[in-house]
Amino acid sequence: MSDHPAPISELTWRELLFQHTDGLATALRAGPVTGYCGFDPTASSLHVGNLIPVMGLVHLQRAGHRPIALVGGGTGMIGDPSGKSSERTLQSLETIAENASAIRGQLERFLDFEGPHAAKLLNNVEWLAPLSLLDFLRDTGKHFSVNVMLAKDSVKSRLESGISFTEFSYMLLQAYDFLELHRREGVTLQIGGSDQWGNITAGTDLIRRVTGHEAHALTFPLITNANGTKFGKSETGAVWLDAARTSPYQFYQFWMSADDRDVSRFLRFFTLLDLPLIEALDASVRTQPEKREAQRALAMDVTTRVHGETAARVAKEVSALLFEKGDPTLLSIDALEALRAEIPFATYEAAGENSVATEGVDVYAALTTLGLAASRGAAKRLLEQGGISVNGAKLGATDRTLHDEQLLVGRFLLLRKGARDYGLLQVPTTRIPAPHHRAPLDGEAQP
Repeated sequence: MSDHPAPISELTWRELLFQHTDGLATALRAGPVTGYCGFDPTASSLHVGNLIPVMGLVHLQRAGHRPIALVGGGTGMIGDPSGKSSERTLQSLETIAENASAIRGQLERFLDFEGPHAAKLLNNVEWLAPLSLLDFLRDTGKHFSVNVMLAKDSVKSRLESGISFTEFSYMLLQAYDFLELHRREGVTLQIGGSDQWGNITAGTDLIRRVTGHEAHALTFPLITNANGTKFGKSETGAVWLDAARTSPYQFYQFWMSADDRDVSRFLRFFTLLDLPLIEALDASVRTQPEKREAQRALAMDVTTRVHGETAARVAKEVSALLFEKGDPTLLSIDALEALRAEIPFATYEAAGENSVATEGVDVYAALTTLGLAASRGAAKRLLEQGGISVNGAKLGATDRTLHDEQLLVGRFLLLRKGARDYGLLQVPTTRIPAPHHRAPLDGEAQP
């Protein structure tokens, strides 16, 4: 077994354990266990709300057990009614296949797919698609009591608003997944959120009835923020693991924005930092909350795991600039390129045929181009009031022109209005001054 703590004790101190079946601790101590968790492929990316069960698989593997991530390519065509107030739109096979492929890459950032306890990723469409309805009803449906199913929370919560037979059958399909994985891979444990308890224990019952074997369930608490809002939402909506949906900077900033009342729990939930370090960060929240050391550690750890070290470093640079008055002259080219997507951005067009090298950048034009001023008159007033900075240096009323030697990495100017309103200007510096078109006079040097 691994040198890491047994998963139940690890999950307990991390406050990730909600409930589990009797005998699970004994089974985990007896030797390597194969456990699985299902992921819904109705979107092309996982989001931060999925990270709790993902980390559950991580802890299972670190303790010497074998994790299986099951992409619900088959059940995703139906949809789990748990926690839903209405029936979802059904997905096509093609869409689900594309989504499953994208999710596979995201899960591989967390789980080790090589070695003695190698993780495995499966798709339940493999056995559900060819399944005969008559065989399913005969061999599986007979083991389920409708009365018991109606008493399950995932179904009971939907009885008033209405639930279709399609979604009502989801519990049977998830239980069948558990049975099929037990037969194919020796799976004896399923993990998931606390709202999945009814579905998971339906699977343990099915395995016991069909094979006589023992199987187990383990669930995690559903996460909410200290202020009562739903975890995983930002001002712009869900926080995705896909960089195209939620940029690494926005992802980093989501964790940086964690409430002081939440950050201790989030460090336990979403990182692999050990208890002494987390307790030290807890202390910093109590004694020096303004430094936000715990939030920094959380944001850097999770962003690095999801997006990689380079993207995390760039996100940290951008965050330090926008929220901590960092020095713009120290920004890397990667950070400046990332800024383009986060603040107003424009390319500067010099007047006429002259280059920036000869004429410079007109500050009034720069401010209006970026939308930091509505007009040249408004730009003039801002400059006179001392409300404009370029690359961190405040401009005076007479500082009307900026030159190429002031450019960041030879191409950018970072303008700031007041304390928080930024704009990034890209300045082309390769223009050639317009040539003279008249012939030279006698004795005049050639141009």
